[in-house]
Amino acid sequence: MADDNPFNRHEYLSALEASDSVCTKTGWTPLHLLVKQQGEKAEIVAVMPLYIKAHSYGEYVFDWAWADAYERHQLAYYPKLLSAIPFTPTTGKRLGIDVSKTGSEQTLIWQLVVNTLNRCLSEYDFSSWHCLFLPKGQFEQLSQTNSLQRLGTQFHWFNRQYLDFDSFLASLSSRKRKDIRKERAKVNDAQLSFEFIEGAQITTELWQQFYACYQQTYAKRSGHYGYLNQTFFETLGQTLTDAVTLLVVSNSEQQLIASALFFKSNTHLYGRYWGALVDVDGLHFEACYYQGIEYCIKHGLQVFDAGAQGEHKVPRGFEPVATYSNHEIAHQEFRQAIHSFTLQEAENIKTYMQQIKLKLPYKSPI
Repeated sequence: MADDNPFNRHEYLSALEASDSVCTKTGWTPLHLLVKQQGEKAEIVAVMPLYIKAHSYGEYVFDWAWADAYERHQLAYYPKLLSAIPFTPTTGKRLGIDVSKTGSEQTLIWQLVVNTLNRCLSEYDFSSWHCLFLPKGQFEQLSQTNSLQRLGTQFHWFNRQYLDFDSFLASLSSRKRKDIRKERAKVNDAQLSFEFIEGAQITTELWQQFYACYQQTYAKRSGHYGYLNQTFFETLGQTLTDAVTLLVVSNSEQQLIASALFFKSNTHLYGRYWGALVDVDGLHFEACYYQGIEYCIKHGLQVFDAGAQGEHKVPRGFEPVATYSNHEIAHQEFRQAIHSFTLQEAENIKTYMQQIKLKLPYKSPI
């Protein structure tokens, strides 16, 4: 059940709960699902992160319209069951299965899990269950159980064996190349310095400064201070040091004015949280995109997932990729209506992705 994805690791999920960022009070009641082998030892053969949700915040596969429809018909959409990584819209396995299990055994485990989730809907009055941001293989396996399928899209950057940032720029059209250089030059004129600090070297003071940036930017953008507290980040600084790196942005007087937190696996870089104490034109693009691209090239990482949504990523070299989710709705009339919606939505997403591909800045077709 080993998984290189940092968000599927016990250290990450544990930090969410230990810090009370994820708990009943915040609308996320942990109800993790374990599958055990029958027999004396009752060994665990599969695990699924699972939560009872009292709302739909922090999920990024939006079902608010479904909840509103339930409310208009005086039905309860909450609580619902959710298998996802809280506040983390990144693709990853939602069922970790013992790697020694054969393909047919894994199929049986999936069916057992789905049967258990469906039984929860009928026995405990949950309106629905949802598995978000699955890899395509797990999505297809779960879809075989007749659950509803939902398609989405994000924008990722792919490292095509670039030697440096200039070789990446060389793959773009001249106009887009010029735009990016102009954008980076504006930030360079502000006399800022950028430094990646790897997990073990991130001090308590740096975590505190990062959190101040995170809160200020979150408050400015969303009107609240963010879903995650300082204890969560400081815990990661102690338990997940091999998978985190902090970009520190300093001014000419060596004062920290902005920072961005990244996570990494052996193949991926994930841009997750950022914040700035002062406004600098173009700094968000530099800190959250261009510095991440340079990090991927330097460290040989293949994919840069800079977060959900953001069509503005496209002219900067990020390409549309599909995201996959599965859903089951207990109320049959609503299930039929939602099924029709997801089918139409999927067609719209496919069309949108094709249109976006025509806008990619690369000289050669991707």
